[in-house]
Amino acid sequence: MRKILIVGATSTIAEQTARRFAANGDALFLTGRNEARLTAIADDLKVRGASTVATQVMDADDLKAHAPMIDAAEAVLGGLDTVLVAYGTLPDQAACAAEPATAVAAWHPNAVSQIALLTDVANRFERQGHGLIAAISSVAGDRGRASNYVYGSAKAMVTAFRSWPWSSPMLAIDLCRLQMPRCDDDCSCLAAGV
Repeated sequence: MRKILIVGATSTIAEQTARRFAANGDALFLTGRNEARLTAIADDLKVRGASTVATQVMDADDLKAHAPMIDAAEAVLGGLDTVLVAYGTLPDQAACAAEPATAVAAWHPNAVSQIALLTDVANRFERQGHGLIAAISSVAGDRGRASNYVYGSAKAMVTAFRSWPWSSPMLAIDLCRLQMPRCDDDCSCLAAGV
């Protein structure tokens, strides 16, 4: 049984992944901004076989909320061995192009807060000597488009952060190797949209 934290658990990708975890009898700690949606997902996962399901309403863009949320997940689950980061927003590209502050604000939930969260989790896993981190990125970070270049550049930051020095943005077993050299487990960056 794995002890899994899912940040951004109300996203469709996270919900579908959580269903697979539940079918394996894993223990889950779900976070998201929408309490009603979290509760509905948690109830569904219990029926699907999850050994434990706990939730916490949290805006992952709030960097000060990260450490207390991870602490709560560890306390409820009796530790952590897997973290799935699956949150972000698709900003209005025209608004971002018109106002630099809007573009910068769009980078925060899509890159800055994710990098902060990944760093915190990696440090914890390095101290405990094991752990698996998966972060959802996007092919938008691989090939810029006029329709979403602000979002794409944020996803490129996440992919680069997770994949350096490796060339593949799809599977980057790197942060564990660089940040957590004494860990036996891996980190993955998953590019949605492939």
